[in-house]
Amino acid sequence: MGLWTFLEGLLLLANALAILNEDRFLAPKGWSFTEIGKTKTLKGKFIGLIYTMQYLRVPLVLLNGIDIIFKLVSG
Repeated sequence: MGLWTFLEGLLLLANALAILNEDRFLAPKGWSFTEIGKTKTLKGKFIGLIYTMQYLRVPLVLLNGIDIIFKLVSG
């Protein structure tokens, strides 16, 4: 496993976190945005990470484009 494969894995994880829907998935499980202020635990930090990824969708689109172009060029 090389560095590029590891970075692609992180990009896929960021994409997975960015597409989670609060109304359908997060709120029924008790992972809504209001839970962040209530707890300083690992769960609260993970909820914060999910919401950070949702706000970084535009940079994720650019990084996905760079990855696609790199794969097309490198064959």
